[in-house]
Formats: sequence, C-alpha cells, structure tokens
Amino acid sequence: MQCPRCNSQRIQRGYHALAIPLRLIGIQELLCNNCNLEFKKLDPLGKFKRAPSSEKEPATNRRRAPRYRAHLQANIHLAEKNRETGKISYSEAARGHCEVIGKFGAGLAFVGSRLPEAELMRIGRLLFVTIQLPAGRIEALLTILMYKRSGGEDGKGKWFIGGSFSNLTEDDAALLAAYLEKRAE
Repeated sequence: MQCPRCNSQRIQRGYHALAIPLRLIGIQELLCNNCNLEFKKLDPLGKFKRAPSSEKEPATNRRRAPRYRAHLQANIHLAEKNRETGKISYSEAARGHCEVIGKFGAGLAFVGSRLPEAELMRIGRLLFVTIQLPAGRIEALLTILMYKRSGGEDGKGKWFIGGSFSNLTEDDAALLAAYLEKRAE
C-alpha cells in the first residue's frame, strides 16, 4: 500500500479511532511516516500497526518533479561566457534529440559530434540547447550533471548528457509547463 500524496510505502495505523461500523468492514485510518498524511484505507487483516514504520525510504523517491520520456529534436551548442563582457558565445551546433524532459532539466542524446569530447565530459559545463516541442521551441542553458558514452568498439558512439536548465525565459517555461502538463495526462 502507498500513500496517496507522496507514494511512500512507510505507512502505519493512525492515532484516531474510526466508527465501529467502518472498523467492522476493515477500514482503518492510516498515517504516512513520510509526509504525515492521515487517510482511510481498507485493511481487513490488520496488517498495519501503530508503531512507526522502520523501513527506509528508497532514494529513488527523491525527485523534485516528474520526468517524461520523449523524442524531441534538439540542437546543442557549447556555451562560453566571456568574463570581461559577460556575453555568451556559442559553438557550432550538434544535432540530437531530447530523450528525457522535466521541469528542471533534460537528457539529450546525439551521435557523433562536432563538439570536443573533453568539453562534453566536464561536469558543470554549460550547453545552449534548443528543444523543439510540439507547440513551439524552447531555448535554455543546460548545466551538465552527468554524461555517458556508449556503443562502438572504440567507445565513440552515442552520447547521453543529463543536465539542469538555467536561464529559461518565462515564455519558454510556460511552453514547457504546458507540454509537461499534457504529458502528465
């Protein structure tokens, strides 16, 4: 059984007693040890006890927002910030696609690259990405958080780069939010 709010499995019996007819048919008040939500569920066997759950919450339940699989066209540029002027310049574009997208970031995949391998393997490196959504395109700076190179006998195959968005304009954020809302349905 999971909590309806946070999907945690750390559940115990609640501290408030329900009416006798509800308890006779097996409905109990339960309490989530993760978010403290009190809710009623069917528990005819009395599986849940009043003692707090000793199970640890798995680390996979730590995302700030859901991520969705996608296959969206993307253009990827290395972004260089000039320290003196504060302006950003971009390298030649590499074509790829966005495989995973969420409110806070994206996972990009591309094969063969005009971009230097050493630069793509630098955590914290800025990329300028343009992702083509069905309703329009968004442009953002993406900070590299992880990378993976797979395929090919010499390890020179497909790149997968995951990162977080920064410098997303309000219009692009609204377009992304509308796309993610549609995906959630």
